[in-house]
Amino acid sequence: MRLRNFLYKIFGIKVESKEELMKKFLIVGLGNIGDKYTNTRHNIGFKIVDEVAEEHKTTFETEKLGDVASFRFKGRTFVLLKPSTFMNLSGKAVKYWMDKEKISVENVMIVTDDVNIDFGTIRIKAKGSAGGHNGLKDIEAKLNTQKYTRFRFGVGGNYSRGRQVDFVLGEWTKEETSLLIERLPTSAKAITSFGTAGLANTMNTFNGK
Repeated sequence: MRLRNFLYKIFGIKVESKEELMKKFLIVGLGNIGDKYTNTRHNIGFKIVDEVAEEHKTTFETEKLGDVASFRFKGRTFVLLKPSTFMNLSGKAVKYWMDKEKISVENVMIVTDDVNIDFGTIRIKAKGSAGGHNGLKDIEAKLNTQKYTRFRFGVGGNYSRGRQVDFVLGEWTKEETSLLIERLPTSAKAITSFGTAGLANTMNTFNGK
């Protein structure tokens, strides 16, 4: 304790305790940078972490490999990340910010879209395959594990054969946009629940909702 206080007072270096690090969480919303992608289904990860930031009155700043925001809630610290590496290279940003903030993989949640889940439905899992999602594939490769929490937001599968890319890179319909107004706050609550109530309780409360 004395050494940590000394380093901060003399050098401005903040050394967090093991207990503090256990209460820090990295929430990564996947998406693609650029205005043309803002309202696309593939960018629901960005949209959800934007909702979390707005509810907790924090703002994103452009940092290395992404836009980053943070806030404290119920004794927990949440670091929000929107990678600037484009979807298929998301792992580089995730690994960098995990190392920089000293956050263990158990306290990481990746928020992404899923065409195999009905629109607006939440599915949170402790581990699993990438399921063909290129962003998740890159994260698994960079972290060398599938054991990280993923928050899948259903975007539905209303597309014809061979048109999946066009569908996920397409913009929300007016009906979907209207329904998102209700789904986004629920998603934000699920994210803070992950940090405060734990993964098991969060899955029980929000999965299928």
